[in-house]
Amino acid sequence: MQKTITGFSKLTKSEKIDWIVNTYFSNNKSAKTTLEQYWNSNKKLQQLHDEFIENTITNYYLPFGVAPNFLINGKTYTIPMAIEESSVVAAASKAAKFWLDRGGFKAEVISTTKIGQVHFTYDGNTEDLNTFFNTIKSKFFEDTKPITRSMEKRGGGILDIELRNKTEDLANYYQLHATFETMDAMGANFINSCLEQFATTLKAEALTSLAGNLNVVMSILSNYVPNCIVRAEVSCKVEDLTESSKLSAVAFADKFMQAVAIAEIEPYRAVTHNKGIMNGIDAVVLATGNDFRAVEAGVHAYASRHGKYSSLTHAEVKDGIFRFWMEIPLALGTVGGLTSLHPLVKLALEMLGKPSAKELMQIVAVAGLAQNFAALRSLTTTGIQEGHMKMHLMNILNQFEATSQEKEQLVSHFKTHTVTHSSVVDAINNLRNN
Repeated sequence: MQKTITGFSKLTKSEKIDWIVNTYFSNNKSAKTTLEQYWNSNKKLQQLHDEFIENTITNYYLPFGVAPNFLINGKTYTIPMAIEESSVVAAASKAAKFWLDRGGFKAEVISTTKIGQVHFTYDGNTEDLNTFFNTIKSKFFEDTKPITRSMEKRGGGILDIELRNKTEDLANYYQLHATFETMDAMGANFINSCLEQFATTLKAEALTSLAGNLNVVMSILSNYVPNCIVRAEVSCKVEDLTESSKLSAVAFADKFMQAVAIAEIEPYRAVTHNKGIMNGIDAVVLATGNDFRAVEAGVHAYASRHGKYSSLTHAEVKDGIFRFWMEIPLALGTVGGLTSLHPLVKLALEMLGKPSAKELMQIVAVAGLAQNFAALRSLTTTGIQEGHMKMHLMNILNQFEATSQEKEQLVSHFKTHTVTHSSVVDAINNLRNN
C-alpha cells in the first residue's frame, strides 16, 4: 500500500482525513467517525482549534480538572490542571487541604531573566573579535529598537549582551550571550526576533571590520533559565504533622526527610521523585496555555546543574520546625501565545484571578511542591499504590465497559479491598457470572 503523499498540507481537512483513514485503517468508516466526533459543534471555535497547528484533523481531549483550597501567600486559589494521569488532581487537592490548616504555602519569585544566544564561528584573532564586539555592542541595541520598543514600555527588554569565547570546547566557536526581561510574556518570539537582528547586525559589521571569516550558525533562545527562579515552601511545627497514619509526627517527619535525602543522592530515585513534581507543574502549565516541554527541559537541566541529577525539593527540621521547599526555573507567560486565544486557557487564567507571569510562576511552583508532598506522604505511610489504584479503578472499569450499576457495586466493594488490575478483573467476572 502506498503510504507517501505529495501536497498533503494543501488538502482540505476532509481530504486529509479521507487519505488517512483509507491508507491506515481497515475499518475506515469507524476511524472517520472517531475523528469527527471530537470536532466542536461550534464551527468558529473548531476553526480556531484547527488553526493552532498544521495539518489538524481533529481535537485531542485531556481532562480539565481543578484542585481547590490552595492557600498561597495568604490568598486562596482553585488551581486548574489538564492531565490524564489518575490521582494527580486528587493528590494535589489533598496536599492543599493538609497545608490549608497549617499556614498554607509561601512562594516568591527570585529572578526573571531569560537567555538567548547567537552561535557563530570565527577563524581570526580573538583579540580582534573582542575589540570589534566592544566597538559595535551599542549597535545591537540600536538596531533592535523597533522590536524592543513595546516591551520596554512595559518595563522589559534587552538587559545585556556578552561575547563568549567557547573555542576551548569547540574550534572557532563563539556566542553572543544575551539576557532579557519579558515581563508577563513568556517571550520566545520576542527573544528570537531580537537574536535574529543581532545576527544580521553581526554579519553586516563583520564584513567591513574583521579580517577573519565569521559565520553565524544559528540564533535561538535557551529553555535553560537558571536565572528565572521561583521558590515555594511550607512549614509548621513538627507536632502539627500528626495525621491519621500509624506514624507519630516525629517519626513521619524523620521518614519524610529520609525519602527526600535519598532523592538528593540517588539519580534513579531522583528522576521519579522529580517526575512527581512535574505531574503538578505540567498540568497547570498546560491548563494555562504555556509550553510544558520547555519547562520540563529547563527544570531537568537545573536538577543536574551540580554535575549530578538530584532532587528539586529539600526538607529539614530545625528548632522544632518542619520545612519543605523547592527552587525551580520557570519561564511562563500570561499574555501572548494561546493565553488570549484558547477559550479554556482564558477561563483558567480568569479562575486564577488573571495573574501576572510572576504570580503564575508562584502558583505553578506550589502545585509541584504540593504534588511532591502528597507523593512522599503516601510513599512513607500507606504506600503509593493504595491511593493511586483507587483512582485508577474507574479507568479499569471503563476498559471492561462496566455499566453504571456494575461501577456502583464495584466501587463499593473496593472501599474495603485492595485495588490491583487482576483483583478488579476477578471482581468484574465474579459479578457478571453470578
